[in-house]
Amino acid sequence: MLNKIFPVIAVGLLSLSTACAGDTSQVNNFKIVPEKQHSAVYSTSMQLIASYHYQKPQLADKFSADAFDSYLKNMDASKVYFYDSDIASFQKYKYQIDESIFSGDLTFAYEVFNTYQSRLMERINYALTLLNDSTNFNFSLADSIEIDREKSSYVKTEQEMNALWALRLKYECLSQKAAGKSFKEISETIKKRYENLKKISQKTKSEDVFQLYMNSLTEITDPHTNYYSPRASQDFATSMSLSLEGIGATLQTENEYTKVREVVKGGPADKSKKIHAGDRITAVAQGDSDFVNVIDWRIDDVVSLIRGKKGTIVRLEIIPADDPTAKRIVEIKRDKIVLEDQSAKSSIKEVSRKGKTYKYGVISIPTFYIDFAAARKGDANYKSTTRDVKKLITELKKQKIDGLIIDLRNNGGGSLQEAVELTGLFIKSGPVVQVRDATGNTGSEIDKNPELFYDGDLVVLVNRFSASASEIFAAAMQDYGRGVVIGEKTFGKGTVQNMVGLNEFIKIDDKQLGEVKLTIAKFYRVTGSSTQHKGVIPDIEFPGVYDGDEFGEDASPYALPWDQIASVPFERVNLYTERVEKFKRLHSQRMTASKEYQYLLEDIQQFKVLNEKKYQTLNVDGYKKELEDAESAKKKRADERKLRNASNPDLILDEALEILVDIQTIK
Repeated sequence: MLNKIFPVIAVGLLSLSTACAGDTSQVNNFKIVPEKQHSAVYSTSMQLIASYHYQKPQLADKFSADAFDSYLKNMDASKVYFYDSDIASFQKYKYQIDESIFSGDLTFAYEVFNTYQSRLMERINYALTLLNDSTNFNFSLADSIEIDREKSSYVKTEQEMNALWALRLKYECLSQKAAGKSFKEISETIKKRYENLKKISQKTKSEDVFQLYMNSLTEITDPHTNYYSPRASQDFATSMSLSLEGIGATLQTENEYTKVREVVKGGPADKSKKIHAGDRITAVAQGDSDFVNVIDWRIDDVVSLIRGKKGTIVRLEIIPADDPTAKRIVEIKRDKIVLEDQSAKSSIKEVSRKGKTYKYGVISIPTFYIDFAAARKGDANYKSTTRDVKKLITELKKQKIDGLIIDLRNNGGGSLQEAVELTGLFIKSGPVVQVRDATGNTGSEIDKNPELFYDGDLVVLVNRFSASASEIFAAAMQDYGRGVVIGEKTFGKGTVQNMVGLNEFIKIDDKQLGEVKLTIAKFYRVTGSSTQHKGVIPDIEFPGVYDGDEFGEDASPYALPWDQIASVPFERVNLYTERVEKFKRLHSQRMTASKEYQYLLEDIQQFKVLNEKKYQTLNVDGYKKELEDAESAKKKRADERKLRNASNPDLILDEALEILVDIQTIK
């Protein structure tokens, strides 16, 4: 529908864009300025969002103020580059951004960036000077550094800035000092980092600045609305085709770091079990070569370093999400991410209770996939989630399983069609999910196949990283009373996006102008409750290590809100609803006696303590003690597991198996 109505405004936007295209300032040798197409792309993109985004954001003073804050935060979240006086000089633009959208004026965007670039070079030069003298680095002092400066004030003087950076540099040297390296070795390593940062920064292109600014504006409409530059758009298309050679991880920028947003199931990072969502990448090395520091780098440059030919080795220095005070070196062999690695897979688990052995099938679904190209060609053997799961269930039935577990943990979603069709394997027929568009029109995605392919006992596993299509399936199983949902509260992404090519609206010298990913609709359960923000609350819930403010839809202050619409008629199965409270009581009893559950609670508490930590000691002896204590705790746990013969336990899966036994023994 959107593709039909967008051209209606194309003529008006084209004339506006053409008028703005010649307003770009002359390029000089010292400052980055907009390219001639940016003015038109700016106006067109933001007006498309204002007209067709689900919430239709008002381009007025509040939007302008939010955009102002968002851009400054994205430029310097830790407040280690801009002075208070710089921010004061930008204030004149705070309520003018809305007007600049209609005029195509990008003065604010490039003035801020050029100021940032100047401050960055000042700090790099200061760091290189400081690293020339070992007397600047006394690790026996009882000093510390503020870890998170997001809520701190901007500094007022150069003296304050230098003092802040002296601590920052000391922190960068700390782990190497603790490892026994000499100051000469440390200094050479850190100097290389800053020299590389200078080279990369000097290569910044106008398109890089424009994309950063645009996404600072789009993200305040909601976190899934984005601008893709021509290069980013090409990378997105490549990743969607699953032909990308690399490590299999989706990255994003957070403050000065490149952060792992998602690990692709079946990819090299996932198979290594060494990279996880939330890890921050600080340096990258090719094979045995030296590490290149990537703090403060543009994300596309970091991606270029990590990506490479199949079979080659990349080493990453990371700050783990579960231990923000530590650093680890991870070695990964690059490989091609192929559809087969993303396929659903099955296994059989056995549980013994009171002299009886139960056999359960487990089907892990990493994503909701379908090979559209093969399906369109009429290939009778095209791959899809539902087709593969049907085959797996058929094989499991032959082995006479007593029940089934569908594991959707870390499944970030995918094809809506597949979520609906997979649901249809477990219900006779009926609505699966409601979709409401920006005009308020609501429709239902319906399973029309009356066949009940699997009618046995069912458990669905989810966690914080189960999103979108995963949430649709889990919610349907819960609402119909068809399965028991177990695990952590899910991600909470209940929105629908559409990619819009900007070349459909404006043409400038045959240039590729990129795309806008636009939120156009919301998902609702058959009960009328949105999956947005709240996600799916499991019937039997486990506490999550990752806080909602860090991961999930809750992490963005601009996420669309939860709301509710009318329910649609559907026929509940209610196989388990009346017994869930009994299952919960038995679950609680097992968890009270479970050592692994106690470990989970300890991990959550430790993560909370680390996440709330305000300052990091820069005293090398104190830092070593922190590392030793952490290593000692890990060794103690490993020894305890060895005594119990419990290597690599999966607490949630093990409990799901026990709950299946409860289901079949408690009537």
